Amino acid sequence: MTNTRHHDVPPQPVDRHTSAQQIEGHSGHTAHDDGSGHDKHAGHSPAMFRDRFWLSLALTIPVVFYSPMVQEWFGYTAPSFPGSDWIAPVLGTVIFVYGGTPFLKGAVAEARDRQPGMMLLIGMAISVAFIASTTTTLGWFDLEFWWELAALITIMLLGHWMEMRAIGQARGALAALAELLPDEAERVVDGATETVTIADLEVGDVVLVRPGGRVPADGLISQGSAEIDESMVTGESRPVSKSEGDEVVAGTIATDSAIRIQVTAMGDDTALAGIQRLVAAAQRSRSRAQVLADRAAALLFYVAVGAAVVTVIAWMAAGRVDEAVVRTVAVLVIACPHALGLAIPLVTSISTSLAARNGILVKDRLALERMRTVDVVLFDKTGTLTKGQHAVTGVTSVDGDDDRVLRLAAAVESDSEHPLARAIVRAGTELGGVPSGSGFVAMSGRGVEAFVDGARVAVGGPALVAERNWDITAIAAATSDWVSRGAGVLYVAADGEAIGALALEDEVREESRATVDRLHRLGVQVAMITGDARQVAEAVGADLGIDEILAEVLPEDKHSKVAELQARGSRVAMVGDGVNDAPALAQADVGIAIGAGTDVAIESAGIVLASDDPRGVVAVRRLSQASYRKMLQNLGWAAGYNVIAIPLAAGALAWAGFVLPPAAAAALMSVSTVIVAANAQLLRRVDLTRTA
Repeated sequence: MTNTRHHDVPPQPVDRHTSAQQIEGHSGHTAHDDGSGHDKHAGHSPAMFRDRFWLSLALTIPVVFYSPMVQEWFGYTAPSFPGSDWIAPVLGTVIFVYGGTPFLKGAVAEARDRQPGMMLLIGMAISVAFIASTTTTLGWFDLEFWWELAALITIMLLGHWMEMRAIGQARGALAALAELLPDEAERVVDGATETVTIADLEVGDVVLVRPGGRVPADGLISQGSAEIDESMVTGESRPVSKSEGDEVVAGTIATDSAIRIQVTAMGDDTALAGIQRLVAAAQRSRSRAQVLADRAAALLFYVAVGAAVVTVIAWMAAGRVDEAVVRTVAVLVIACPHALGLAIPLVTSISTSLAARNGILVKDRLALERMRTVDVVLFDKTGTLTKGQHAVTGVTSVDGDDDRVLRLAAAVESDSEHPLARAIVRAGTELGGVPSGSGFVAMSGRGVEAFVDGARVAVGGPALVAERNWDITAIAAATSDWVSRGAGVLYVAADGEAIGALALEDEVREESRATVDRLHRLGVQVAMITGDARQVAEAVGADLGIDEILAEVLPEDKHSKVAELQARGSRVAMVGDGVNDAPALAQADVGIAIGAGTDVAIESAGIVLASDDPRGVVAVRRLSQASYRKMLQNLGWAAGYNVIAIPLAAGALAWAGFVLPPAAAAALMSVSTVIVAANAQLLRRVDLTRTA
């Protein structure tokens, strides 16, 4: 097999993908990686809240049952026995200490950090209720809040348990990534296999992956071929055919055949580990919407305290001391911004995990939020809209037998490893078979020739035509059209006579047409940037229906072209597949890196598509819009709930005979939390595969 650069077809620029090492270089780093947003639950777990909820609920039932107020409401008398008067104070105190501890610790932490929020409000509410109830038991006041206190803490525990469960489910994709790797591998040593743990593998080892088995580490196929299921990495449902020399990624599955793989990366250096770090960083990062929600929660603290002070003063002025305490407790309870604080973090966590399951890795949540406002998507051409490899896009012949011309060309090229040769052989094979050739000769910079079916067949470009003085008049019309759109042209001759020609072009992805069409329907303009000659770029642009073409642009000038679009008032998303695109990705309002296999991270991109399918850009847009809608819905509900509830809790309608007990305030607050959590969960129903 001879590998020669023998065809004088104008070279097409090919962008280089980022390397696996770049994942390591930036993993774990994010501009806003402060871990905040839900650190009020630091050290907590769903199990902890669950256990405290069930025990508190069990203790709350007798407290409520023996409450004089509840007995009066429902017209019954609880059984009396020595010590029954102490049921509410004793069990209520246990509930306050056991069930209320997480909230009290959170309140202390927020007060110490001078960052008031929801935990401080909850802590204040239950503390006020406990103090009021204790003083009543001691005979100092005539206020009985034990049942309200117990119900309040129990409902709060239920709400936090549900929140923690939801957050845990939202992070399930991250945990699932860790479970993709097998525990053991079959290492090949001296022709035999031995079972070892993954930790025992080293770079350079050869491992056997049996049909249906998972690849234990990144590597190259050294023997065999198989259909590889890469859906867990790329989101692509169809298996990908892989053979000797091809890269495979840890965690993927050999579906149909056994293969041997030489390990090239282990542990933290694998693509899977890189993806895991990206997802983890995105889970920890804070978005602009989250920052606003946190500020709103802090503001609500001051509003609640102010409302409580006004309530106390107003009811005290009216001579209603008992009602002043009751209303103050109700205000502090109803003002807890739990739903507000949950509104944004849960949506962003769910959207991040949903994206990861669909091969979309969100490095910067701000980028995901901004994607909904983008009005121009700028695609790099080579390797993004096109496959980055040549394909036969046209065949012409002197006698009308186009298939014969293609088969003869494929027979000659079958002994060459040149990319153009592989494209011709692939096209010829699709016709059903390629004749065998002999006496292969490569003519550097001009072409190749060989004997096929007794004839001396040559394939070459314009230089070989001029050298051998072939008459190409009969096919000039077809080839001139190809040349005018920038295609490479190779001529085929048999025994010194030109019999036809082939057009070779960088093959446009079929998915690119669907991507451009869908973006247009969403009201987004599509532009393309490339270093190719203008006629090549315009041919691709016309084929895809692209709105604006930026051709003959040097890699170092791409970012300035993005800046020019932005200067016109456009919000730009740049989509590229290589490190040459990094400055442009950084300059754009949203940078989207597109790649496959181990090429899962580019430093300057805010979003990474694990697959090389450009339709993922549409999926990102759809996810951005859906996430934003959920954020607005949750913020609207949470904020509107507090605006209406605080005056009611303060007793604004007491003149009409309506009062809101603290326990009812707690119930309504928890209902608000449940509604926000349930609404966020609906985001899981967004089908990103419908657009990607």
